Amino acid sequence: MISIENDVRAIALAARDASRVVARASEEVRNRALLAMAEALRAHLPAILERNAVDMKAGEKAGMSAGMLDRLRLDEDRIDGMACALESLAQLPDPVGRVLEHRTMDDGMDLRRVSVPLGVVAMVYEARPNVTADAAGIALKSGNACVLRGGSQALHSNAAIVAALREAVVSAGLPADAVSFIDTPDRGATDALMRMRGIVDVLIPRGGAGLIRHCVEYATVPVIETGTGNCHVYVHETADFNRAISILLNAKTQRISVCNACESLLVDGAIAAEFLPQACKALAEAGVEIHGDAATRAAAQKAGVAGNFVDATDDDWGREYLALEISVKVVSGVEEAIDHINRYGTKHSECIVANEASVQGAAAIEEFLAGVDAAAVYANASTRFTDGGCFGLGAEIGISTQKLHVRGPFALEALTTYKYVVRGTGQVRP
Repeated sequence: MISIENDVRAIALAARDASRVVARASEEVRNRALLAMAEALRAHLPAILERNAVDMKAGEKAGMSAGMLDRLRLDEDRIDGMACALESLAQLPDPVGRVLEHRTMDDGMDLRRVSVPLGVVAMVYEARPNVTADAAGIALKSGNACVLRGGSQALHSNAAIVAALREAVVSAGLPADAVSFIDTPDRGATDALMRMRGIVDVLIPRGGAGLIRHCVEYATVPVIETGTGNCHVYVHETADFNRAISILLNAKTQRISVCNACESLLVDGAIAAEFLPQACKALAEAGVEIHGDAATRAAAQKAGVAGNFVDATDDDWGREYLALEISVKVVSGVEEAIDHINRYGTKHSECIVANEASVQGAAAIEEFLAGVDAAAVYANASTRFTDGGCFGLGAEIGISTQKLHVRGPFALEALTTYKYVVRGTGQVRP
C-alpha cells in the first residue's frame, strides 16, 4: 500500500509541475494541443479499438450489464466523436484570463478579478473510455493538468487513448504529464489519489452511486460531485398524450446507459385510466419492463402487456436502472409529483409534460419548475438534453447535482477559479 501511495504521489507531483507550464501557456498553444489530440485519436484508431476489444471481451466474460457494456464499447464513430469534441473545444472562447470584475478603488488602485486555472484536476470514473479524452481536453483548454483514474474494466482502452493524447500534447510543446494516468488496477490507488490534498486541487468522481459516495465521504481533496440520474417525467392532466409518449420514449430509450435517461414516470390521477394503457403499451413495444403501482398494473393488463409488468417495491422509486426498466406511479397532481421527485430524485433532470396554452397547464408548469429541486428542470422536453454539448458548453466533464461550486453540465468555466489582481502607484494602508 505504501508503494502504491508513493507511485500515485509521484504521478500527482509530475502533474502539478506540468500544470504550472500549462497555466502559463497561451491560448494558441493550448488550442494547438487540442487539435493535435484529436488528430492523434484518429491516427491511433486501430490500436485503440484493439485494446477496447480486450476490455469488451473481459467485460462480457465478467457478466457486465448491457448498459455498462454500452458505456465501455468504442467504435470508429465514437472515437471520431471524441476527436470532434476536442476540435470543438479548440473553437470555444478561452476561459482563462477573463476579467470578471474591474473597478478603481477609492485610493486609486486598479482592481481586477481574473479567471485562472484550478491547477491539477483529478478524475475518477468507471468504464467510460470517452471520458478519458473529454476530461483531458477540458482540463487542457482551461489551463489545467489532469490525473485520470479510469475503472479497471476499461484499463486497456484508457491506456491506449492516453498514450495517443500524451504524444499529441508533447508535439504541441507542452509536457506529457499534463495528461497523467494511473494505470494500476489496484483500488488502493483511488484512495491514495483522494488523499493528495495540497497536490491535487479538485477531485471529480464520475460513475455509479457507490463510487461517488465513497469519494465524497473519504476524500480530503475538494470534490465536485457528479450525480447519478433518477430522472422523472411527470405527465400532467392537461398534457397532449402523443407529445407525452414521444418525450417519455426518447427520455427512456434513446440511450439507456446515461445519467439523463428517464427512470421514473409519474402520471396524474385525473388521466391515468386513459393515458396509462397507451403509455404501458408504448413502453412494452420498446422492450421496457415496467415496475408499477396497482393502477399501473391494471393499465398494463388493459393494454395487453401484463408480461412486461412487475409490482414496484419502495426501492424502485429511487432506482437508477440504466436498463430498459422504468418505475411508474400515479399521483394526485402536481404537488404530489413535486414531493415525490424531491424525495426520490437525485437532483439531476426532471420534466413536466403539460399544455402550456391552458391556464391550468401553464400554472402547473410554473409550479413544477419552481418547486422541483434539480440541476435541470424541463417543461415539455426530454431530460436527454442535459448535456454540455446540448447546452452550448462544449464537451462536458460531468453533470453536477450539488450546489457548490457548480451545478448541472459543467465544462470549462467550472475548472477555473479567480484571483484578484491589484495595481497601485505606491499606496499604503493608513
